[in-house]
Amino acid sequence: MRVDPLRIDDNVIGEAARLIGAGELVAFPTETVYGLGADALRAEAAAKIYAAKGRPSDNPLIVHIAEFDDLARVANDVPPQAKILADAFWPGPLTMILNKKREVPDATTGGLDTVAVRMPNHPVALELIRKSGCLIAAPSANASGRPSPTEAAHVRQDLYGRIAMILDGGAVGIGIESTIVDLTEEVPMILRPGYITRELLADALGREVVTDPGILADDDAKRPKAPGMKYRHYAPKARLSIVEGPEGAVIAKINGLAENARREGKKAAVIATDETADAYEADAVLSIGSRLDDATIARRLYRILRECDELQVSEIYSESFQTPNLGTAIMNRLLKAAGHTVIRVCEAEE
Repeated sequence: MRVDPLRIDDNVIGEAARLIGAGELVAFPTETVYGLGADALRAEAAAKIYAAKGRPSDNPLIVHIAEFDDLARVANDVPPQAKILADAFWPGPLTMILNKKREVPDATTGGLDTVAVRMPNHPVALELIRKSGCLIAAPSANASGRPSPTEAAHVRQDLYGRIAMILDGGAVGIGIESTIVDLTEEVPMILRPGYITRELLADALGREVVTDPGILADDDAKRPKAPGMKYRHYAPKARLSIVEGPEGAVIAKINGLAENARREGKKAAVIATDETADAYEADAVLSIGSRLDDATIARRLYRILRECDELQVSEIYSESFQTPNLGTAIMNRLLKAAGHTVIRVCEAEE
């Protein structure tokens, strides 16, 4: 069902709210990606999310709320830091980890004693939460392991026939999932990088914020703290390799890999930037945006991975996007999508 975020149809949102209240699944837009929603306080409803996505049951769901006071319904001993961060970043792309109340079922938290909570910055999402009278558990609305959906069409590709409704609110604004910060430890720790950076969190809190070293590792040997981050995510159907190094050497290496693929009868795609796209020779060259605009790179990442699927390529070669602001978040997703396959080159390989 199409819904205009600026003029929300009461009938459409009312039907979606009724379905949530009845324990059904509804996909809806947020500012980050599309979410797959169910009543967070009903174990059987949360279980439907795992079944529809094919999601591992130890991967916790994020509870979406519409008012700060709702935090007390799911979390015990809400620390002052939570209020500070909520005032600074809610509604917005920030998820906080807090100690959970018994009312939150293990099916929602993946069996953990903590709960993940955020307040989305999207009128459709907020109105759905309010109208349903429920707190809504919602991971990304894609089949587990696939690139997250940034358009309703992506949800339809993965979940059509498995869920009750898709609310189509158009393309999302940010395009990567929320930052997750754990407030249950003495020092706040980022468990998943996102649009809200470590520097922004530290400035708001006036204290040190650390990042889980497991999410920054170049390989998957060091396990991240967040259960969901240990799984392969965001992956296209084709094999994806990241090529990293000086620009000229990267271009030469990718062109050589694409030529080798062509000789083997394979179709290859290259994920490049506006600055370098014309330098590549491959079956498909897709520009993700300018290196001067990492917000656009983040917004286009999942869409381009899905475009590679539509092109039915068997090999994907991507540049690395270590940009100043969102580079950590972008590369976290890209490394996961590539299964940590990184090819490093130097000037000597040009």
